[in-house]
Amino acid sequence: MLFQETAYEVVPGARHYPGYLEPDRQAQLLAEIRLAVRSAPLYRPAMPRTGKAFSVQMTNCGALGWVSDKSGGYRYQDTHPVTGQAWPPMPDSLVEIWRDLAPDAAPPEAALINFYDPTARLGLHRDEDEEDFSAPVISLSLGDSARFRIGGVERGGKTRSVRLASGDAFVLAGPARLAHHGIDRIFAGTSDLLSAGGRINITMRRVRKPE
Repeated sequence: MLFQETAYEVVPGARHYPGYLEPDRQAQLLAEIRLAVRSAPLYRPAMPRTGKAFSVQMTNCGALGWVSDKSGGYRYQDTHPVTGQAWPPMPDSLVEIWRDLAPDAAPPEAALINFYDPTARLGLHRDEDEEDFSAPVISLSLGDSARFRIGGVERGGKTRSVRLASGDAFVLAGPARLAHHGIDRIFAGTSDLLSAGGRINITMRRVRKPE
């Protein structure tokens, strides 16, 4: 079903799982994500200080969703910032993947869905808006390949690049949980999973400390 035989550690705590999702599982997950997007449409968040729109379109599923705008900054909330509706439930398949890759962590509460067209980028940043850093961040790639860059906990250090293909999983845990990371480039035409091209990234997080 799911396999991990080719997994390797990029830097301590950061683990890449090439081909983690087989093609039929990719197609199944894509269908579930499209269903979620119907009730929680993609939108463009804005940077807190400048109000500049992201080049990446985003939405969420799960109990909480990550959002950003000029007035409120980076945060989690339980409603879509445009529609005002609750986020759609997280698909069971995502919860299953979380249990496979993070069996000892509390269940995920948010799945951030990013859509990259061929021109989209995401600068180096840390996932640090959660209360609980003991759980990992688990990322899944669907569609065109991307060049993922990861550095250290402090900004400005040495970085490494990894090519992420459709079906790959990537885990940030332990010493890499707060590592800077981003997407430098989308390699258009490297996958036919999305009929119109582009890349979908699903990032699962535990937000609150478990009781």
